[in-house]
Amino acid sequence: MNVLAQDGLKINWVEMPTYNTIMAIAAGAGLILVVVFARQLVQGRDIATDGWAMAFAVPGIILALTGLHMTLTWPLASGGFAFDNIIFGEPALAFGVLMLGAALVFWKRGPMLAADPPDNPGHRLELVRQLLGPVSVFVFALGLACFAIAAAGWTYTLFAAPPEEPISGEFADYPWLEATFISGLYVLVGIGAVVLPFALRRLARPLLLVVGITWGIAGVVFLLFGALNYFTHIGLIVNTQ
Repeated sequence: MNVLAQDGLKINWVEMPTYNTIMAIAAGAGLILVVVFARQLVQGRDIATDGWAMAFAVPGIILALTGLHMTLTWPLASGGFAFDNIIFGEPALAFGVLMLGAALVFWKRGPMLAADPPDNPGHRLELVRQLLGPVSVFVFALGLACFAIAAAGWTYTLFAAPPEEPISGEFADYPWLEATFISGLYVLVGIGAVVLPFALRRLARPLLLVVGITWGIAGVVFLLFGALNYFTHIGLIVNTQ
């Protein structure tokens, strides 16, 4: 990143590619999909597993590829933004791989997940509990990582947009505001992640509700914020190139 005092902020975008716009949309959509699928499952509805396999695979591929590239190559290392590669890249990689794993299960176990047998209501819910139980340990660890990311955001006032960025840049003089906003989203995701193993253990409805609410809110906000960033990030590029 090249900063020119007399001409404002200048960024060499060739050396610092960024694509957290599509990552935010994919992450938001992924969280929403998880909540909607779980709700249909708990309500005992019939499920078109082929459609859900595709629905999970699409954002899963995007997150896995972009997250892997960001994790391994650190494209945001220029200009003192190396921490963004950890904050955005590694959680995206983990969530993308989890979604691809879920898509594979939908594809292979489609008939078993499509509907409950007439003589065994609740069979699918128990099957999902058994399938997700082992991997929920990793989800729990990711929840702890989300809390750590949120704490770092608050402690070091990260995530603040520069004045050259439209809309978000209007709050450049209040860096704590965007730090609190983004850190709060990570806290919501983290709460759902650390509660999930306990919710699955006995299929406790109150705990499942906590997971659904936290991930649902975070998913909607991530999706809308990512969509907004298509304008703000394009404006930032125009104003700083």
